[in-house]
Amino acid sequence: MKLTTKQIAHLRGLAHSLSSVVMIGNNGLTENVLKEIDLNLNAHELIKIQVAGDDRDARKTMYAEICVQSSAIAVHHIGKQLVIYRKSDTIKESAKVVITKP
Repeated sequence: MKLTTKQIAHLRGLAHSLSSVVMIGNNGLTENVLKEIDLNLNAHELIKIQVAGDDRDARKTMYAEICVQSSAIAVHHIGKQLVIYRKSDTIKESAKVVITKP
């Protein structure tokens, strides 16, 4: 799924008020962290992830790996916060993130 810049900007705006639902500690991107990300994407579609550590390149690599492993779309990366989106078929229609058509 490809999103336009306007759609990504819309998702960034929605994510602004979200709290981080997944925290990645000093052990990095483990199997358990990936499972937690997958679980939260199924429950919320749009999630914010907090990453510990000061290595920006490691965070960028981790961000790309998360998107590949979870089939999610990279929405925003600022500082230690990552925002990703993946459409979910398991949540109620009223809880779905509404994205306008391009």
